[in-house]
Amino acid sequence: MKEFDKLVEIVRKLRKECPWDKEQTHQTLRRCLLEESYEVLEAIDTNNLEELKKELGDLILQAVFHSAIAEESSEFTLKEVLEEETNKLIARHPHIFGNVKVSGSEEVKKNWEAIKKKEGRKSILDGVPKELPALFRAYRIQEKASKVGFDWGDIEPVFEKIQEEVNELKTVLQEKEKNQDTDYQITEKLEDEFGDVLFTLVNYARFLKINPEDALRKTIEKFIYRFNEIEKYAEENNLDLNNISLEEMDKIWNRTKSL
Repeated sequence: MKEFDKLVEIVRKLRKECPWDKEQTHQTLRRCLLEESYEVLEAIDTNNLEELKKELGDLILQAVFHSAIAEESSEFTLKEVLEEETNKLIARHPHIFGNVKVSGSEEVKKNWEAIKKKEGRKSILDGVPKELPALFRAYRIQEKASKVGFDWGDIEPVFEKIQEEVNELKTVLQEKEKNQDTDYQITEKLEDEFGDVLFTLVNYARFLKINPEDALRKTIEKFIYRFNEIEKYAEENNLDLNNISLEEMDKIWNRTKSL
C-alpha cells in the first residue's frame, strides 16, 4: 500500500526534523490517542462518514507514531506490530483460517475468549482496560463472565436485583439521616451501594441488548438540547436565567419533548 508507506516515511521524517514531533514519547502522546479515539466515536455517533474518514486517519497516525518511537529505541518495529496483529487475527478465527465449525456469532465470541485464555491470560476477565469508561467496563466484565455461564438465566431476576440494590441504598441513606452522621464510613457505604445499583442496571441493559454507555451518551445529548432551549428562551425574552422559576423552566423543558 503506497499510501501507508508514504505515511510511515512522513512520520519518520517528522521525528527527525520537527522539534515538536522529536519531543514526543509514548506517555506524552497518550492524551492524543485518547482524544483521537473519542473523535472517531463521535463521527460514528453522528453518522458523519466524511468526518469518520478523517478521524480514522488520525487514529492510524497514532499507531504509526508510537511504532516509530519504539523503533528508534529498538523496542519493537512497525513490521512486528503488523505481523503480530495479522497472526492474532488468524489464530482467533480458526473457523475462517482453520477447520473449526461454528453455529453463529455467539460461538465465535466464546471461542475468541477461550483462545485468548490459551495465549496466557490468567483470568477470563483480563483484557478489559481499566481506562475504559466505568459503564462500558462494567458491561464488558459482565459480558465476559457470562461466556462461561456466570450469568442470570433470564431478565426477571435482574430487575428484582435492581429493586433489592435500591432498597439497600435507601437503608444506608436512612441510617445516615437518622444519625445525622457524616462519618466517612457511612459515605463510603453509600458509594458502595450506589455502585451496586449502577452495576445491576448495566446488567439489565445487557439483557435488553442495550449498551449502557451509548444509552447514557444519548440521554446526555438530549439533556443538553433541552437545556439549551431553556437558555434560548431566556435570551429571546431578555431574561436572566437565574431569575426564571423552576416551574417556567419545566414548561419549556416539557415543550421540547414534543419537538
